[in-house]
Amino acid sequence: MVAGAARAAREFGIAVALVGDEQVIRTHLQEQASQYDPARVRDLVSVVHTTEWITMGESPAHALQRKRSASVLLAARMVAERRASGFVSAGNSGAALGAALLTLGRLPGVERAPIATIIPLHSGRAVLLDAGANVDCKPEHLLQFGVMGSVYARRVLAVETPRVALLSIGEEPSKGDRRTKSAHALLRDSGLNFVGNLDGKDVFRGAADVVVCDGFVGNVVIKVGEGVVDLIAALLANAKGPQAASILGGLADRVHWAEYGGAPLLGVDGICVIAHGRSDARAVTQAIRVADQAANSGVVEGLRQELQGLPKVRDDPQGSNG
Repeated sequence: MVAGAARAAREFGIAVALVGDEQVIRTHLQEQASQYDPARVRDLVSVVHTTEWITMGESPAHALQRKRSASVLLAARMVAERRASGFVSAGNSGAALGAALLTLGRLPGVERAPIATIIPLHSGRAVLLDAGANVDCKPEHLLQFGVMGSVYARRVLAVETPRVALLSIGEEPSKGDRRTKSAHALLRDSGLNFVGNLDGKDVFRGAADVVVCDGFVGNVVIKVGEGVVDLIAALLANAKGPQAASILGGLADRVHWAEYGGAPLLGVDGICVIAHGRSDARAVTQAIRVADQAANSGVVEGLRQELQGLPKVRDDPQGSNG
């Protein structure tokens, strides 16, 4: 975390406040002095001291109640109080999500806040949401995800007219469970640039700029993708010849999750970026950059404007899956 913050300051000129044990943080900063410009890091990297943090194994709900000075809560409060433009966490993702919802709150009209993950395509990038925050969604939630993903693609990825697709088990509108079919109808009539259902095999082919799904499916897609990248990395060890290693190495770097840093939590009144639990310095730097880009893009205000007037979630006594 410290090395990534120092790198973000040096390479991109981003001011970062590190929230945690000050003595430990400053020890690590001193260790980084030989690799990064100490004066620049000193000017741009500050420390907010606390001796409380939430570990990976703790229950987020209980920990957030007991540890009122936990680092993730202090970081979220800095955003709420406009002392920071956004916060990044590579720790307990449930705690980061809970801190954002409790401290920043949802934007008006938002029922569920999705995690929006950037995925590589044959050419360019797309945003997939939800990537794990909400595992049980209704059609209206998926409509909101489509709107939020479209705003993010326009504001942050600079896609003028994002193509929105609904992840399903086939391209035909008749494919999928009852929830997917209902979501298809809502997205079709939403005014978004909806291009229909997207089959799983086409997620990375560039058929859409925004891929909509519930958090259960989205998290499986992301984790399977990470597994494929790990497989490529393992195959590199057996690549024959320097040219093959160079080609495969460049491919692995392009699709590796660390290149995309972290995933923003959309629909909350502020910027929250959730990074991977095994983030190295490069991934942390990229996550900080994602937060900086989101803050400078005005994406929160764009979401506030475009989420007004969307359909409310309907009661469904038979359940959203039918």
